[in-house]
Amino acid sequence: MNEEKEVQAKEEKPKTNEAKINDVTLAKADPVKRIIAVAIDFVASMIVGFIPFVGGIIGALYMLFRDALPIEALEYKSIGKKLLKLSVVNIEDPTSKIDYAASAKRNWMFALGPIMMFFLFIPILGWIIDILIGICGLILIIIEIIKIFSDEKGIRLGDKLAGTMVIEK
Repeated sequence: MNEEKEVQAKEEKPKTNEAKINDVTLAKADPVKRIIAVAIDFVASMIVGFIPFVGGIIGALYMLFRDALPIEALEYKSIGKKLLKLSVVNIEDPTSKIDYAASAKRNWMFALGPIMMFFLFIPILGWIIDILIGICGLILIIIEIIKIFSDEKGIRLGDKLAGTMVIEK
């Protein structure tokens, strides 16, 4: 009898990619909004990247730690996420802020682009390194884009490493 009720409860439960933890609804954010947000952040980091030598490092640091910025006006988000009303949340505790370690885990592949700006100013060897970083970075970005569209919750490789996901908020 109990087995019948369990089967019936499973059948009645609607299939959805939403979950509610600590009064925060974890629903997959629009993948297009996510791509636009990262593009905004990438453009900001590349503009800074044109400052000879230090610009690439500053841009890479922004991309690496952009989801844990202690800037209240940005609500502790990146510029792109703030503009598009997206938030990165810890899957286990969605009410807690993302720390620098989690931000670095989920964003290290996006920091490769601005690092290329550093090597741009080093003739020949720097240009070869740039090509290698560019190829690796492009492959990783393609994989990440595929994941945000194909994963039921929009969790990409960086999110899996950090235990996070992006929601609309």
